[in-house]
Amino acid sequence: MRVLFAGTPAVAVPSLDRLLDAGFDVVAVLTREDAPVGRKRILTPSPVAARAAELDLPVIRANRIDAAAAEAIAACRPDAAAIVAYGGLVPPAALAIPPHGWINLHFSLLPAWRGAAPVQHSVINGDELTGASTFLLEQGLDTGPVYGTLTEVLRPEDTSGDLLQRLAQSGAVLLAQTLSAVAAGKAVAVPQAGEVSLAPKLSLADGRVDWRQPALAIRRRINGVTPEPGAWTILEGQRFKLGPVRLRQDDDGLAPGQVLPGKAGVLVGTGSCAVELGQVQPAGKKMMAAADWARGLGQREDVHFE
Repeated sequence: MRVLFAGTPAVAVPSLDRLLDAGFDVVAVLTREDAPVGRKRILTPSPVAARAAELDLPVIRANRIDAAAAEAIAACRPDAAAIVAYGGLVPPAALAIPPHGWINLHFSLLPAWRGAAPVQHSVINGDELTGASTFLLEQGLDTGPVYGTLTEVLRPEDTSGDLLQRLAQSGAVLLAQTLSAVAAGKAVAVPQAGEVSLAPKLSLADGRVDWRQPALAIRRRINGVTPEPGAWTILEGQRFKLGPVRLRQDDDGLAPGQVLPGKAGVLVGTGSCAVELGQVQPAGKKMMAAADWARGLGQREDVHFE
């Protein structure tokens, strides 16, 4: 089967590799255009584009599938298209190009968490079980019929990055199995059923911690936005970045946002029990252990996060 692979971030790379290992003829890779990265804003290929170059695969770079991109796709004569976090809509004209359609690997148990950030929303929401789905892409937002699913248990300490890494590997196997079934004429796509929830892309504002919330909600929020867009708070008028925190069983009499360094760790008050900071990044500095940062506070007792 001739397959066009569409994807952009690092979590899509295992799927590309798996399809090649499974013997599919990947005729081209569709990915987003090179983008500026880092403080120096160096123009950099997407992780999928970089992997495609290593594999000597043709690459179609397009932030949206316009007439030129659609023409390039059609010229590859794909039997099916596999799409994993491409980052752009597929218009009707492009959907119609491969005879077997576009098969999307989505990192949720559809119809739960349709949208750009399913894993982040799942972690923030405190789901106990999540997974991945393969489905036939259509014009609606992740609304197409489902070919297959897999499940993954969320661990209390999981960040969205941790969970995505696991789902990227297991999801790659699911995608290859689905395409094999499609090629053999044995795939059955079942209409989605159940409660629909939406997972829009997270903004920087979504990473701000509200210390008035219960500690468990705060931990879930921080884990959900780690590594992107990142958790943060305000300290003395500056944005202060946070890594994952640990829950404590007592509140130590701390007001929400009040910071207490001690031998037991650096504690912060919440709307319930305290949390213990792990890694922190003060403004203008690198990420460091919270204990190292706290040593610079000396005997101050008036440190509050906003």
